[in-house]
Formats: sequence, structure tokens, C-alpha cells
Amino acid sequence: MRNSIEGRVALVTGAAGVMGLSAARALAAEGAAVVMVDLAEKRLLELARELGGRAVPAVLDVTDPEAIRRELARLEAAVGSVDILVNNAGILSNAKSQATTPEEWRKVLEVNLGGMFYLSRAVIPGMKARGWGRIINVSSLAAQTGGLTAGTAYCASKGGVISLTRTLAAETAAFGITANAIAPAYVKTPMVTEQLSEAERQGLLKKIPVGRFCEPEEFATWCCSWPARWPVSSPGM
Repeated sequence: MRNSIEGRVALVTGAAGVMGLSAARALAAEGAAVVMVDLAEKRLLELARELGGRAVPAVLDVTDPEAIRRELARLEAAVGSVDILVNNAGILSNAKSQATTPEEWRKVLEVNLGGMFYLSRAVIPGMKARGWGRIINVSSLAAQTGGLTAGTAYCASKGGVISLTRTLAAETAAFGITANAIAPAYVKTPMVTEQLSEAERQGLLKKIPVGRFCEPEEFATWCCSWPARWPVSSPGM
């Protein structure tokens, strides 16, 4: 069985951010053609040029199913069908239940969970036809803890990611497709460093057994290990 990802087409959402960029770089280093998806057009184009090789920028709103359909058709003609999907795009909300407006609730759920559903639904038919596919969804420790600092909508959205991943894994396993979720705690990103005070950072570090935050490159290693080495579907985190 071919487990290498060399020559595969990978699509990474949130690719202009720290975690998404790390995943895109790692997948490209393994020989995959990488479609980098984000809404930050200027930065995305710069990063794609920096990555070089077969990196392809795609400015796309992951909450727009019709835009996803059109963009995937364009990308298929340009680089081929998506073999590996890394659903990484997400937004943070720190508001607890009473402070969460209906608008914020809907936006967080639509970006963090809806986007993963729309993209997964769009690429699964092609993966089924080829008998191979890898879906990697980024959840969070907040889905299990209720959030050390994250808010209600964020925690609920990341819990939904785990359930979505399990059902996708169950319904696609027979077609050679795996679906897995990564549930990191705190990764070194601006989302972490900018929202926390030094006292909060120190308090969180005391709760982490290794005593440090996850490096983006460590996250990226997991994004590569599942497509390259896991031969069977394994729903979980």
C-alpha cells in the first residue's frame, strides 16, 4: 500500500496563519502539492511565493459552499483533485455564555465547524473515486475541558469538530479514507501570545505536564504523519 504523500495534493485552510503555514511547509517538504487557503490575500500570496515549488494560493471563504465548489473545480484543473484536507481555519471567541451574542455564536460555529463540513463534503466524492483520502480536522483541548480561557462558542465548535470527525471516519472508512482530529492545547501562535497576560501564561504552563506550549512545527508533524503512515480510518483525536 502506498503510504507516501509524495505527489499527492494537499489543501490546508488557514494557511496564512502560524499553524496552517507550518502544516503547509511540512506537507510540501514531504513532496505534496499544497493548496494554501486563506482570506488574507496579500499575506497568502507572499507566503505561497516563499514556499515555492507546487504551492498554490487560493483566497476562499470556507463558509461559502458555492465558492468552495467553484474553487475546487479550478484547482482540480490546475493541480489535481484534493487527496489530503487539513481543516485548520478557525476563529477564537473568549466570551462566556452570557456575553456571547447570537451573531458571535453563529459566526464562530459557521467558521470553525461549518467550514470543515463544507470542505469535507466537497472533497469526499473524489477521494472515494480514487480509493484514498485523508481528512485532518483541527479541534482543541477546549472541547474536552470547557475552555481554560476560551469562550462558550469556541468550545462548542471544537466539540462539534470531534463529533463531525467521528461520523466522517465511520462513513468513509470503507472507501480508503481516514478522518482524524487533532486536539492540541496551546500552540505558540499570536492567538495565544496576544490574548494572554504573562500571569495567565505562567498559570497555564503549570497545568501542562511538559511545562511549555506546543511548537507549530510539532503540530505540523502530526499533519504529515496521518496522511503518510496511517493505513486505516481511526476516528478520534
